[in-house]
Amino acid sequence: MKYREFGKLGIEVSALGFGCMRFPVTDPKDSTKIDEELAMAMLRKAIDSGVNYVDTAWPYHGQASEPFVGRALRDGYREKVYLATKIPMWEVKEEADFDRFLNEQLKRLETDHIDFYLLHALNRDRWETVKRCNFLAKLEEAKADGRIRYAGFSFHDDLDCFKMIIDGYEKWDFCQIQYNYINTDYQAGTEGLRYAADRGIGVVIMEPLLGGKLANAPEQVEKALDPSRRPVQWALDFLWSQPEVSVVLSGMSTMEQVEDNLALADASRIGKLTAEEYEMLKRAKVTFETMARVPCTKCAYCMPCPFGLDIPKTFEAYNWTASRGMAKAKELYETLEKKADACRKCRRCERECPQNIKISEVMSDVAASFK
Repeated sequence: MKYREFGKLGIEVSALGFGCMRFPVTDPKDSTKIDEELAMAMLRKAIDSGVNYVDTAWPYHGQASEPFVGRALRDGYREKVYLATKIPMWEVKEEADFDRFLNEQLKRLETDHIDFYLLHALNRDRWETVKRCNFLAKLEEAKADGRIRYAGFSFHDDLDCFKMIIDGYEKWDFCQIQYNYINTDYQAGTEGLRYAADRGIGVVIMEPLLGGKLANAPEQVEKALDPSRRPVQWALDFLWSQPEVSVVLSGMSTMEQVEDNLALADASRIGKLTAEEYEMLKRAKVTFETMARVPCTKCAYCMPCPFGLDIPKTFEAYNWTASRGMAKAKELYETLEKKADACRKCRRCERECPQNIKISEVMSDVAASFK
């Protein structure tokens, strides 16, 4: 395993981090039903192979991820890793919520401290909540009493908002951003990555494969890539080649993915890509963007839908109309129990979507495209 400096903290983390949002499940319709035997074997395999950064959050797997991770890190595994989790900012109403969530998360994770504690999915509105509820002071209190070691935030908004949050607190230890060769100018983007790193702030990368779309790249995108490496390797090497990247999270769902990612991380290094290869990825980005109709990463924060829609799968079918053709897209769409016209535009999903997709509006477009 290769290790990288984590901002100004004087510690090293594995190039690959284990994201605990996409564990295998025993029931594909119920994300809380984690296949614990397989998932534990996967997580411990990664740790035994040198992965030392494990990332979870309050809502992952319908709140089942944190308790499972706590069990999986028994038998001495907790001492081998830096553990990260996040407070659900969308549920915060008052200052007391900080201790309520953190103390419950410590119980769920069966630990006396969180190494990396994040304010989850900050945007402009939630940044106002942070200030109103005095959460920056609460982070410092939790560091002082030992419940957390480092304070940071994950982010979903635009670049100006990202800079505002970075500049709004001098004691950030790290941040987590969505970044890949498609999202270089989306949300924080490349400029945000460098803006944080220049200030000594460690940067954790989420969605490196854009919900799997860059690992199983559309045919047109794959044709734009040099066949000497697989699409997944190009996507990960793009990140690991950049010195500002501290750790790349991968939400792995199979043991094969764990083993493959471990091998790719072992082959990683800063400066691996040439200028010509970066240009190639820029061309692949243009191809991808002409095909992508909805920027859904299948995180499933929008689920469950009160009207029974499988929102991520519906958007996958819609995206297939551009990437795989209407015949394949219709084939996938017909497997859905509820079609897009079942949307009643309640907009509950839109409040949770980290990509800020206007889901209720897009559903009308989806329904019309499959008539």
